[in-house]
Amino acid sequence: MSFLDYLFAVIPMLGVLIFVHELGHFLVAKWCGVRVLKFSLGFGAPIGFGNMRMRWVRGGTEYVIAWFPLGGFVKMLGEQMQGVQGEEPDYVPDARPDEYLNAKSTMQKLAITFAGPVMNLILPVIAFMGVLAAGLPQRSPVIGTVEAHSPAAEVGLRAGDRIVAIGEEEVTSWDAIAMAIRDHSEAPMPLRVEREGDTELFHVPVEQRSGMDEFGGVIEVGWIGVGHRRLPTLIGVPETTAPAALAGLQSGDRIQRIGETEVEDWEALVNAYGAELVGSQVAVRVERGTPPETEEVEFTIPVESDLAALGLMPAAVLVRSVADEMPAKEAGFEPGDLILAVDGDPIGSFATFAEVVRTSGGRSLDITYARGGETRTVAVAPRERKVPGPFEITGMEQSVYQIGIAHGFPTLSGASHIETILNPLVSIPKATAMTIERATLFLKSLGKLVSGDVGLENVSGPIGIAEVARKSLDMGWLVYLNTMIFISINLGFLNLLPIPILDGGQAVIIIVEGIKRSPISLRSREIVQQIGMTFILMLMGLAFWNDLSRHWGVFVEWLRGTGL
Repeated sequence: MSFLDYLFAVIPMLGVLIFVHELGHFLVAKWCGVRVLKFSLGFGAPIGFGNMRMRWVRGGTEYVIAWFPLGGFVKMLGEQMQGVQGEEPDYVPDARPDEYLNAKSTMQKLAITFAGPVMNLILPVIAFMGVLAAGLPQRSPVIGTVEAHSPAAEVGLRAGDRIVAIGEEEVTSWDAIAMAIRDHSEAPMPLRVEREGDTELFHVPVEQRSGMDEFGGVIEVGWIGVGHRRLPTLIGVPETTAPAALAGLQSGDRIQRIGETEVEDWEALVNAYGAELVGSQVAVRVERGTPPETEEVEFTIPVESDLAALGLMPAAVLVRSVADEMPAKEAGFEPGDLILAVDGDPIGSFATFAEVVRTSGGRSLDITYARGGETRTVAVAPRERKVPGPFEITGMEQSVYQIGIAHGFPTLSGASHIETILNPLVSIPKATAMTIERATLFLKSLGKLVSGDVGLENVSGPIGIAEVARKSLDMGWLVYLNTMIFISINLGFLNLLPIPILDGGQAVIIIVEGIKRSPISLRSREIVQQIGMTFILMLMGLAFWNDLSRHWGVFVEWLRGTGL
């Protein structure tokens, strides 16, 4: 991936965010009657050569698109540029006294100052409204998996059920259901379910289990044993004396057809087998082996009352491979082992198994598995290791606990739909709620950074931002837009911090001057600006160091290649 690829991703993103920020200052300054001398997107000379430059003068304001794109500013009449001491006052022959910034009231100055950050916080709302108008992909509230022996299974929920409401509150997406379950207390959760045209109310007990928050911390979360993704037709045959095993089926086989019926997921398999006449026999076609070395095999199996009577179960956690020098290898796990339970609790999905391991903190787990018709239990202590983060960027790895196994076959995607909202009376509240959700996440992350729960090594600079922008663009326009929205929220809140040279710091100075009813002395302003500049430079230095340290090996290799 070339340097130009990163520029192609990051410059439009930062250009939009900076433009929107400065546009806020510009519009409110104009509204308050302040003359704006210059509106520059970027720093330095205007882009162009000779007399052909991206520079225009309209209504007494010079508009510029400059060469260095990582920044921008609005210059107002009577304003001293932040961080520039000893600047000569502006002299504009035709300017009226009321067009100077200093002639405005304290409230007007604060409105101009806060307009930039506020615009960065409004931008996500506008962006989400646009996404909703164009159509937002959503996971439908349809159950894809019900884990065996789970609270959901005990009350009778099934794969394919559509959850239409939690109590009296209607739901339209799976994400809302998943969040409600995780946040629910131990009291039963009322779920209104649509099944085959009828609606039924289920009161599902909610268990409290260890889960992970957005920052990798272990917390208590609600669990009822349902998932959105569907189980594949990957079978487990734990008993060698079961009818399925005697017919030739093995753990790891993936059933493709029963009789004349093609089956894609476990629910389709249950329905197709249940449609056969009990006591008869039926032909099945299975795929055996792991890609690319697979073969199709056909068997004739007896028809029992259900798949459990046949001796089949979903191979929710079937070991496909075992990593060297990891706890699973040391404990004797082998490919083909079928994991049944952890600490005596049945495991009905790989997602549940993975969360148990990741939240273990390294404590020993008693893992029960089936091999060759025998059931065994072995103690395994997960080990912490680095794994790639969401964008798989060098140096942004995450630490998680693992035992070192890979699952046999991925789950299948669940039901989805496109949500389109054109009515602004509906889209504005929804877009606002989506923005608040992301803003809350940012404030939580900022709080954890201040408290020390999140290390300073997680602070990224321009290189990190460019990498995230490039990776998010590769993952699709929606991911790229979400990344831009999160950075916009970041920019909006950070500019509100009471640090000199930031908007929040300028607001503090304006308030102090308003209380004093006189300007702060030039010397005092220079001191606070120097303090603010020092803090910002230290923060930028930390971010640059983090960026460079993540790529130090690459940088050293580059130096060697230059012969220096």
